[in-house]
Amino acid sequence: MNASPRRKELTRLAAQLFVQEGFDRTTVRMLAQEMGIKSGSLFHHFKDKHEILAAVIEEGTQNALNIAQQALDDCGRDPEVRLRTMARAHLETLFADRNAHVVALFEWRRLDPSASAHLRHLRDAYEALWVDVIDDALRAGILHGDRFLVARFVLGALNWTVRWYDPHGARTPDELADELVAMLLPNADTTNV
Repeated sequence: MNASPRRKELTRLAAQLFVQEGFDRTTVRMLAQEMGIKSGSLFHHFKDKHEILAAVIEEGTQNALNIAQQALDDCGRDPEVRLRTMARAHLETLFADRNAHVVALFEWRRLDPSASAHLRHLRDAYEALWVDVIDDALRAGILHGDRFLVARFVLGALNWTVRWYDPHGARTPDELADELVAMLLPNADTTNV
């Protein structure tokens, strides 16, 4: 991933436009206009529109992976604390870098095969963190069910919050994460989270 400040800014602007217009409806001309550059100058930074999409998804996924890993490193080994920590970290990345995550969630299928193969390792590494946390919670008996289904259910519920949750509303992202996790736990006490 090219980490130049200009490329990062262009990637951020592209993510915003992809969310507003959708990847298919976004033209190179629209991207250049949003970025304040000429269409030809865009190709100094990116090969084509698909490379821009890959850069948006790569940056968002890498950020999510970094935030989750740091949060897990700092929280200890208690399975319930780790589950809440991952949910909080997930929502933090969704709301801190919302556009990149919306693009990753809804436009992944638009990646060309080589970009998809390249980015799959980041997505898999992120999901592996979740699987470890869920396995710990299943072994501790605080979660019940099939690991695959639990993981899909949890990630699906957390991901869908980008459609309806208002971070400036009645609940903070941490409170929302705690309440969503409490719904999964049979004997959770939400007053002490």
